[in-house]
Amino acid sequence: MDIKVEKYGQYHEQNLYEFTLVNDQGLVVRLLNYGATLEQVLMPGQAGLQNLVLSLPSRLDYSKERNFLGGTVGRVVGRIRGHIWHCGSKDVVLAMNEGKNHIHGGNDGLDQQVYNFRINKSPEKIEVIFTFLDPAGHNSYPGNLKLEVKYILNNDNQLKYQIRAKSDETTLFNPTNHTYFALDQPNNIFNTTLTIGADYFKPLDKEHLPYEGWLSVDNTVFDFRKGQKLANVINNTDKQIISEGGLNHPFLLTNGDKFVAKLETKNHRVTMTTTAPSVVVYTANHFDGTGVAKNIDKFAGIALECQYPPVSGNDLSAITLLAGEEFYLENIWNFE
Repeated sequence: MDIKVEKYGQYHEQNLYEFTLVNDQGLVVRLLNYGATLEQVLMPGQAGLQNLVLSLPSRLDYSKERNFLGGTVGRVVGRIRGHIWHCGSKDVVLAMNEGKNHIHGGNDGLDQQVYNFRINKSPEKIEVIFTFLDPAGHNSYPGNLKLEVKYILNNDNQLKYQIRAKSDETTLFNPTNHTYFALDQPNNIFNTTLTIGADYFKPLDKEHLPYEGWLSVDNTVFDFRKGQKLANVINNTDKQIISEGGLNHPFLLTNGDKFVAKLETKNHRVTMTTTAPSVVVYTANHFDGTGVAKNIDKFAGIALECQYPPVSGNDLSAITLLAGEEFYLENIWNFE
């Protein structure tokens, strides 16, 4: 096990660092303290190291323009309908940054912050622990939020991602890691097979928000229990797929933290477990090869966003974090 830390720039007068972790199998994981970001996962093979996640051309690009690639997104990932949180007898007014709705924690979310860090290393694993204090009122959220994001790489080609957080006031909190997996680069994800342990999904309205409760995946294009090639899904004529331009849907997980999802191609596989109750699956529908992500086109990768599911109404009690209560989320990715 080895780790290299390299300073590569500054953002708002704060130092930016890249962390290169290498295990005894030759798997390379690169992290950034900008956004507590998973930058690269490089798997050794016959053709050398192959990146299994979408990455920008340069590590300096991550702080140039918001992109969500591998970042820790929050305080609340996804959309809050109407941008208002009815908290007891008071209303908390959040930023309208997508029409009349609030999305991805506001205009300066956790994926855009520079984190402090510390490192733990042993012969069996390497841990990089990122910490950040999100002050009360930032993006209109109440409470000073202490946040810890930990990545752990071991010698079994397993990467753990853990979030712990605590606030001194009742607040909203529903973060996720926003890595896009791309096991068949430089190709698109059409030949990737996705399997999800989920019996139910939520349909979305024209604002990309759920408008009714959970629906059974039985006899629908959203049934991934036995695995489906993503080409069959993306090219399907289902109204939900057409309106979203691909997958962008929440799935209710039914297997606890035993098995959640699997992505497979001819050459590689990643298996994921999580403590979250749902996963939002997004097939990179918005990328178009422009801006800071000029190297990324539509359907180049797939995000598996483990989180509490977005709701169809205005009841945000499931993502309400009480003062002094500890939040915990763990994802585990096994790479083959």
